[in-house]
Amino acid sequence: MNFPVRCFLLLLLSMFAGVCPRAMLSTPQCIAADTLEVKAWLDNALPDLLEVYQYLHVHPEVSFQEEQTASYLAQAWRQAGFAVTERVGGFGIVGILKNGAGPTVMLRTDLDALPVTEATGLAYASRATVVTETGATSGIMHACGHDIHMANLIGVARFLAANRKSWSGTLMLIGQPAEERGAGARAMLDDGLFQRFPKPDYALALHCESATATGKVAVSPGYSLANVDSVDIIVRGKGGHGSAPESTIDPIVQAAELIMALQTIVSREVKPSEPAVVTVGSIHGGTKHNIIGDDCHLQLTVRSYSDEVRKLVLSAIKRKAIAVAQSFDAPEPELTFSEGTPALKNDAQLTERVVSSFRAALGSDNVLPMAPVMGGEDFSQYGLAGVPIVMYRLGVVTQSRLDRFQSLGVSPPSLHSAYFYPDPDEALRTGVMTMVSATLDLMAP
Repeated sequence: MNFPVRCFLLLLLSMFAGVCPRAMLSTPQCIAADTLEVKAWLDNALPDLLEVYQYLHVHPEVSFQEEQTASYLAQAWRQAGFAVTERVGGFGIVGILKNGAGPTVMLRTDLDALPVTEATGLAYASRATVVTETGATSGIMHACGHDIHMANLIGVARFLAANRKSWSGTLMLIGQPAEERGAGARAMLDDGLFQRFPKPDYALALHCESATATGKVAVSPGYSLANVDSVDIIVRGKGGHGSAPESTIDPIVQAAELIMALQTIVSREVKPSEPAVVTVGSIHGGTKHNIIGDDCHLQLTVRSYSDEVRKLVLSAIKRKAIAVAQSFDAPEPELTFSEGTPALKNDAQLTERVVSSFRAALGSDNVLPMAPVMGGEDFSQYGLAGVPIVMYRLGVVTQSRLDRFQSLGVSPPSLHSAYFYPDPDEALRTGVMTMVSATLDLMAP
């Protein structure tokens, strides 16, 4: 008897005899049996999940303003049978479903969109707008795939709530605000997330990946995403007429020297085996051709993985800024360090277990290794709070579209691009299957 037929017959036996198939199957066999059940469920459930996805795509909200998005998810989770608490750390939501003895597993989605004007041309493209902190009006778009994340978790919640015979323990769903600002996880933790609710034994999340084909997932063992720090430096000088530079302390020249000095931190102070990035993304100074101003403003993004390298680089930035000012006999510069997001490190043991469940659900060829990237993700905060975590990457662009981009000699639109859009049907199928499989493995009766 071939294996899929055997799994199907065992599932039938469990339905009529009240016997859990996990008692009769090994873990990989059981995950394969679960996969058959999820696939059958998705055939009926997917049309509604696609409507959910399109609704969320059309109604994006930026960080710290996710009120309607949170309310929509809260209602969906309540309808599935979860006890939901709203306004945890801002517009964060927590859904709890208790189902006997067993571990607590946390599944997280982010809620916020980006101030990006959508240019995909989709029939359901977002036309929402927002007034930014600078006073400008911008479009709003789920350019990072958080709409897929939310629709996926609604699907996972519905399946697990309807199939409680297959798992035991406490399921904890998190709708987290302000991920794009690196602030939502910390806000929920500061609001007593793990005191007011059960502290998870494991936590899982997925993230869209625009360069990986649908039907596939990718996992980075160990460090997956970087420490992210923003640094503002105001270089002080002494203004005057451009024709008499000897009577001034030119902050523009000082800033130029500092920019070059900053580029030696990674190349000459950090071990070549330790990745790090120092990028000056913005420089503003001066008002007119013949005026030397009083100051110049630099904005930096700094990336690293280890705490040691993070501290070394930030300390070196301050040291070099002060040293350059002293060399010009200039006032001490003003440095502000902000928006720090710690590196995301996948738990080794949990990663191994999750990857095993993915391989059983999708086949080994569809579970890919992924090199760490220098992007940031505040899902890392839950790991620092003492919870074993894994974030994996979900392929969201069909292979045919990726082949088309390759034939044209262009890269697929990246996340945060106004032209990025996923193929939701295929993406949600894989997202629900993998997250359900990993959860059922962790919460096996």
